Amino acid sequence: MNISIFGLGYVGCVGAACCAKLGHHVIGNDVSENKVNLINQGKPTIIEAEIDELVKEAHDRGLLEATMDYHYAVHNSEISFIVVGTPSSKEGHLNLNYIYNVARQIGEALRDKNNFHIVAVRSTVLPGTNKKVGEIIAEASGKVRGKDFTVVSNPEFLREGTSVQDYMNPPLTLIGTDSEIAEAKFRELYKDIPAEFISTDIEVAEIMKYVNNTFHALKIVFGNEVGNICKALGIDSHKVMEIFCKDKQLNISPYYFKPGFAYGGSCLPKDSKALRTLAHDYYVTTPVISAIDPSNELQKKIAVDIIESKGRRKVGILGLSFKAGTDDLRNSPIVDVIEVLYGKGYEIHIYDKNVRVSQLTGTNADFIAAKLPHLHDIISDDLDAVCNACDVLVITNKEKEFASVPEKYPNKCIVDLVRQFKEVDYAGNYEGISWGNINHNPAQEMKLDRDMAKTEF
Repeated sequence: MNISIFGLGYVGCVGAACCAKLGHHVIGNDVSENKVNLINQGKPTIIEAEIDELVKEAHDRGLLEATMDYHYAVHNSEISFIVVGTPSSKEGHLNLNYIYNVARQIGEALRDKNNFHIVAVRSTVLPGTNKKVGEIIAEASGKVRGKDFTVVSNPEFLREGTSVQDYMNPPLTLIGTDSEIAEAKFRELYKDIPAEFISTDIEVAEIMKYVNNTFHALKIVFGNEVGNICKALGIDSHKVMEIFCKDKQLNISPYYFKPGFAYGGSCLPKDSKALRTLAHDYYVTTPVISAIDPSNELQKKIAVDIIESKGRRKVGILGLSFKAGTDDLRNSPIVDVIEVLYGKGYEIHIYDKNVRVSQLTGTNADFIAAKLPHLHDIISDDLDAVCNACDVLVITNKEKEFASVPEKYPNKCIVDLVRQFKEVDYAGNYEGISWGNINHNPAQEMKLDRDMAKTEF
């Protein structure tokens, strides 16, 4: 396959050498004459483990060349990678001028090229950049995206010092595209890379690098804060985190990584508070760990705001316990939401077949007595009665019987706190707490009739 790579800096040089290693012919392009000359001499533009040998080998085999002529690069390739810098301003915004300048050059070169061309944004960019790049190319070329060219997002996951190994053995290969032609080409391009190939929505691919790196930063800071607490207690922090990482079912796993409602129950609130208190008692500052509870409280407020935005007075809560299959109400986050709504004058109806108010004892009884002393009057084990009586239905856990709610109760406002549905075709109004765009019915966009204004205190 013939590849052109625009930008011969760190990522571009590694990508050029590794693509050539995979057997592809690569043309590098850069505004720096020095970088172009280095590649054409079989020398890398960076210092990095293994890169010297790869560049020399690719050059000697005739698989790697470089030019300052962007027309030549585009006309002699099927895929053009954009791998230029995106420096940050002091406020954190990205300077995308280099990206856009290259897009314009590629567009100009495509004016007199007849073959379908794929442009791949490899640089780390924010969602929406791919769309803008496509617009610039279309304007500069006079051609149509999807017909004459397409733009995919193909983020890199390289670490300095091990970038060659990371390129050849990545955790996954990711592209964001709306083109079947591009997906097929990239599957062919990366067929010898031993990693799962994932094709997804363009904006999903665009945001992944930011999510990854922010989480990596969070892991470092969390580990450091745990270490600081352990040091104050005379505990070996490395032994603690070594054991922590051995749990692949909960700690290092997909578990808990699903956007949704706030956490609750008897363990997470109590134990995270205990660790914060322990740190405080030993005068250890833990800003990340201390921010966990306020962030959780914010998710409850977001739920209240979404429910209020529907402008309807009668609200049905489907599920009172903090998760499906239990009657445990201790620190159930929906209880706090109900308490706020009730205080603002909303008519609340609750359905939960697992909760028997008359049988509540111990901590459960004390918790409800303090939070919802009137629970007896508003809870029911009749799902039909609650749904028919209310205009807004709030799904709080994944009980199987809630899966049929959109079909059985049309034209209600559904607020989904747990991603009960992967997608819906629902005539009523649907909104997820931390996701959107899963309702395919245009009725979703109809203006809501409101019978209750949002109350501010």
